[in-house]
Amino acid sequence: MLTVLRSALVLFLGLLLAACVPAPTAAPSWLPPSQTATPPSPSPGLPTLTPSPSPSDSPSPSDTSTVTFTPTPTRIPFVYVFPVQPQRDAGFSQGGHPYPATDIFAEPGSHFVAVIDGVVDFVSYVDLWDPKTDNPADRGGLSVAIIGDDGVRYYGSHLSEVAAGIEPGVRVKAGQLLGLVGKTGDAASTETHLHFGISPPTYPTDWHSRRGLVDPYPYLLAWKAGASVTPVLANLDLTLTPTP
Repeated sequence: MLTVLRSALVLFLGLLLAACVPAPTAAPSWLPPSQTATPPSPSPGLPTLTPSPSPSDSPSPSDTSTVTFTPTPTRIPFVYVFPVQPQRDAGFSQGGHPYPATDIFAEPGSHFVAVIDGVVDFVSYVDLWDPKTDNPADRGGLSVAIIGDDGVRYYGSHLSEVAAGIEPGVRVKAGQLLGLVGKTGDAASTETHLHFGISPPTYPTDWHSRRGLVDPYPYLLAWKAGASVTPVLANLDLTLTPTP
């Protein structure tokens, strides 16, 4: 009897253990028993294809809506003309004044012309110089000043005549006649010449600056040789210029 109970207990325990152990997963029928199922890898030697972008992804050759064109400004150099014509008959040298200016000696009636495109700034039509009073503002006699397109004022005095139509505010071209070289003002007893001055623009009746603040000599040499060189106005002391 005891033997029968023992055998039944052993059988019961065996069935209980068998129920707790999971059954093995069967491998697919198309694999060998020792190989596990893994995702297939691409075959070597075959190219990898990348999808081409759709037409909407790339710009059309005729589409210029996103292209911006910025023009590059072209600087046109200034053209300068020697102030006395014909220039072959004009003579000048450096110095001669206690301030920067140059006397250009020429035959009476030689042409005083605009050295550059610009606007007439000042004209003296009447010779008011009197040797008894020797007013510095009247020493130039008949004279003309222009403001060039380069921002520089050019002045010529001792003219015998101012050209017709030359008056303040009139626009002139380089080489245009402004007047005739003469002996008015305090040049009455000297050799015929044009007093030529270079200065920054101030106000039309500013004789003190107008007569010359920049040495014209090197620029006259350049212009006579056909080189277009712009006068430099930097580092000028304008504190001595009288106010209007």
